[in-house]
Amino acid sequence: MGLSIYPVILLIVIFWYVIVPLTGGFFNRYKWKKFRSRFNEIRLSQLLNYSQYTQMNEKKGLFRFTGNIESITDGHTLWIRGDDLTMPVSIEKTICYLLPKHEGEGLPEAPEQIRWNQTSTLTEGTKVFIGGELKIKNNRLNFVSSKEHPLMIIFYNCPDDKLAFEVVRASRTRNEYWNSFTPASLVIGALILVYIAASFLNRPAFRLTVITAFASIFVPALSVFPPGFIFTVFYRRLTLLARRLRVTRDLALFNLLPKEITSPQKTAIRGTIRAYFIEAFAWILLLLGIIINIVFIFLILIFFEVINF
Repeated sequence: MGLSIYPVILLIVIFWYVIVPLTGGFFNRYKWKKFRSRFNEIRLSQLLNYSQYTQMNEKKGLFRFTGNIESITDGHTLWIRGDDLTMPVSIEKTICYLLPKHEGEGLPEAPEQIRWNQTSTLTEGTKVFIGGELKIKNNRLNFVSSKEHPLMIIFYNCPDDKLAFEVVRASRTRNEYWNSFTPASLVIGALILVYIAASFLNRPAFRLTVITAFASIFVPALSVFPPGFIFTVFYRRLTLLARRLRVTRDLALFNLLPKEITSPQKTAIRGTIRAYFIEAFAWILLLLGIIINIVFIFLILIFFEVINF
């Protein structure tokens, strides 16, 4: 019975500490991929101006509009002042994005998602990019979100001609392992391991089982302790490199790379392949570092005769 519990502990660690967080990471990748595709679709749509506005009633299709926050009325109507036109935007129940200010060559943080009722905290004059459908509301055209074409609202602080480049470059999370799934997953895994350890706590014959269960609780933290920490350093550098390659791929797909790069499609393909290999190697190094730390801990326990074989 004592030996049969170890595969169970291993499966618990793999499922709650690895599989569930990684599932959240892949979900994040998919979410930002949809965001990039949606943004690219809108940035290539018609640019709304005063001339177009005066010549049409409700019109099907996507439009984009940029300007500055003028005011918020009724708690859910955002008024955007452009060069020659001021447009109302119905933002109720709409997810908005706040593009972080970034300087330098390093990769920025992903855009912050804010709810529509948090936009009142933004100051007048903040730059806004709007994309979506136009519909008549209160006897005038409004940007309105629909199920088929949800509004895209991005608040930003960069030159307008750099907006597309900055949005695509930023739309990836820096640490995909840490996502909305991760905290709950780590807590659930730890509670299960505590329960297993407590179940064998008063049985001397299963002392190693108790130690193994308790030690397994801290597996995610083992990557930051020596001697395996050096592998974590390499892991972080390699994952950052893989992210840079993926970002270059994204920019190439949307033709946002500098003009001197003459083969964006080849750049995208090479970047994707290299990113997969580098990321796989990074995870191998991280796993190796954790295994080294686990072995190191058990050697210490054996040395001090905490456990005996």
